[in-house]
Amino acid sequence: MKVLAIIGARGGSKGIPKKNIAMLGDKPLIGWTVEAAVKAAEVDRVVVSTDDPDIAAVARHFGAEIPFMRPAELATDTASQVDVVNHVLDRLEKEQHYSPDYLLLLQPTSPFRTSEDIDAAIKIAADKDCDAVISVSAVASHPYYARTIDAEGIIQDMYVERNTAPRRQLLPEVFSENGAIYLLKVSVFRSEQTFMPARSAAYVMPEQRSLDIDTPWDMKLAAFMMSAPDRSGD
Repeated sequence: MKVLAIIGARGGSKGIPKKNIAMLGDKPLIGWTVEAAVKAAEVDRVVVSTDDPDIAAVARHFGAEIPFMRPAELATDTASQVDVVNHVLDRLEKEQHYSPDYLLLLQPTSPFRTSEDIDAAIKIAADKDCDAVISVSAVASHPYYARTIDAEGIIQDMYVERNTAPRRQLLPEVFSENGAIYLLKVSVFRSEQTFMPARSAAYVMPEQRSLDIDTPWDMKLAAFMMSAPDRSGD
């Protein structure tokens, strides 16, 4: 089965200027994701969608294709990832007659995701024949114990049955998307226009590989993790 990796990396980051090519360890941030995708045995092609020539040059250096630049209307703060992916699929089909079976959306803000993670997710898709495989990580603080604050500033229980809850050990384990891997059948994505269709299987990643860089503090944390002797989480 043909798997197309799509890495979206626009140039207009505001929280961290030029975030996608900011240095993390010994390479630019996007370099970690491109390298993982290129090294994945089950990935057919790695394409970066960007409007920024500097990001394009860095992505090419690490082995990605830039068959075309992203148009300006898809590089704004309000442009959707769905539209960006449709643009890539449309252009490749029209100009290169290339139609993959699966699309693999990889955000460049997940530098600790590995090629082994990618191949493991693809294996789940093949074994289960599911519509999608989404990477998740366990939530450390169970949402059952979350609180809200009312209009007067008074703390309230989010769940009214909280005082009768079973022991923490008996509550079901809870997971959240970590943003590292979205693997979907192209036919399902085209028809449903979502990255989370109904039949989405989970690929569970450890917390150590699930950091999604959004803020300067996240970048500092990632730099610290880069210096750790073992960040695999296995």
